[in-house]
Parts: sequence; C-alpha cells; structure tokens
Amino acid sequence: MALNIVFMGTPDFAVPSLAEIISSGHNIIRVYTQPPRRAGRGKQLTKSTVHQFAELMGLPVATPESFRKSKVIDELEELNADVACVVAYGQILPQRALDAPEYGCLNLHGSLLPRWRGAAPVQRAIMAGDAQTGVQIMQMAKGLDTGDILLSEATDIRPTDTAETLSQRLSQLGSQMWPRALGAIERGALTPTPQSGEATYAHKIEKSEARLDWSRPARDLECHIRGLAPFPGAWCDIAGKRVKVHFATVEDAQGDPGEVLDDRLLIGCGEQALRLTSIQPAGKSRMTADDYLRGTTLAVGTRLD
Repeated sequence: MALNIVFMGTPDFAVPSLAEIISSGHNIIRVYTQPPRRAGRGKQLTKSTVHQFAELMGLPVATPESFRKSKVIDELEELNADVACVVAYGQILPQRALDAPEYGCLNLHGSLLPRWRGAAPVQRAIMAGDAQTGVQIMQMAKGLDTGDILLSEATDIRPTDTAETLSQRLSQLGSQMWPRALGAIERGALTPTPQSGEATYAHKIEKSEARLDWSRPARDLECHIRGLAPFPGAWCDIAGKRVKVHFATVEDAQGDPGEVLDDRLLIGCGEQALRLTSIQPAGKSRMTADDYLRGTTLAVGTRLD
C-alpha cells in the first residue's frame, strides 16, 4: 500500500530525498519548508529549493514560521499522515508535532550518530579530519538528534572532499535509503537501534571561525579549509586584502606561522606548511595560485595576517 507522507525539508540537500519518495509511489500529502527569505544582491524574496521543486511536482506546500504555534500543529494533525520524512528542515519540532503522524517523524541526518549531532555535521566531520562519515535515518525524539537509528550507510571522506562535494554525495546516498525505510514501515519491520558511544556536537558555523590561524598545524588548516568550502569560505589577508582559500595542500617545510616561504604561496604554519592552490580575492572569481600571482607580487619572508 502507498503511505500518506508529510515531507519536511528546505535546502538542496533535501531535494533528492523528496524526488526519491515521489518516485517510490507514496502519496506526498503536504510539503513543509522554510518561508521565502531575502537572498542575492537584490535581496529578493526567494523560495527554498524544496519549495520550488515541490511546486514543480504539483505538491501542496506550507511555510509556517514556527511549529511552536498550536494552529500549525492542529493542521498537521488534521492531515492524518502515516509518517513524516524530515531532511534538513531547519526547525525544531515539539513533541506534539513528532507524535502527529501514525509512525512519527523520521529524520535523515548527515553523520554517523551520536557523532556530530546538530546543525553542521558535514562541515564538522571534514574540519575534524574524520576518515569516515555517513547518513542515517532515525526516529525523531525530543532531544537534539538523540533518536533511535533505523537505517545507516557509511562512506569514506576523501582527501579532496569539500563540504560541498561530501554534502552532495551524502544527499544522494541518503535519498536512496527512503524506499527501504518506508517499505519497512509497510511491512511492520522497522528495527530501531539506540545510539551508542560518545556524542559530539556539530555546532553552527560561525563567521569568526573562517579566518585562518597560521599558528595551527598545516594538516588541521587543510581540513578546516575543505570543511568551509565553498561557504562561508576560509580566508586570510594577503597584501592587506581578504582572500578566500578554497583548497590547499600540506608540505613538509618549516617557517614561522604566516610566513611566505617561496614564490608559489607556500605559507608557514605551526607545524609544516600549507601551499594555497585555489583562492578567491575579494570581488573576483575563484582562480589558481599561479593566476593570482601574475597580478600580485608577494615577497618571500612576507607575513600574512
């Protein structure tokens, strides 16, 4: 039988999941997503990616500002949904909302819980230098990402992964899990497994974290750069101007933190050195270090802030 499903999601990460659930033949009776926000240089009100895709598919969309309002939960309860599928929705659901569908709310989370509970699991996994991460579908509970695990898929974090590429891979991997989870609901075969191990928290990325601290080891900074690429982007000051660093490689060289060690953007760190290979000066497009240096002279021995 086809299930009556409420889908909750907002960014690009959630779209493949919605598409897969539609393709699996279940009934999407309503899509919840964040309200339109002002974006771009013109600060125009822009619908979320999920909102745009849902409308393209002819699905009814709701954009409540908050699920803390009783009227919003009343409307959810009136839908008599079998289950809610939640993917990066961006709102905390109170217990009454979690209990509204017959089988509750299932959430797709981009880490191997209990590691990296919270808002930025993909970024934090790369920034911490983790070798592996994954996606899991869990039964949502009142706490922050504390629910029982229903399905899990792991993947290695590649040396070239950025937050963007890893997020895209996890999004696709996670989307393919939904037909299995929903099929298990139909058969009454979902098997919840409590989370085990020490919990870590993927706190929201703060702007203050983006500035590179050259006193840190080069390996840490290389992970930091990839975890913040492309947004908000790690950065440093070069010749008094802000420059985003999209990619860098670690080299076994020594110099003072922030010291320019050669004529190809090798920078000293607390341990070893970091060669900046892909950068973006303020107001310009992303470019290679070689292209950047054609228009910028940076003497060996210069200190970067």
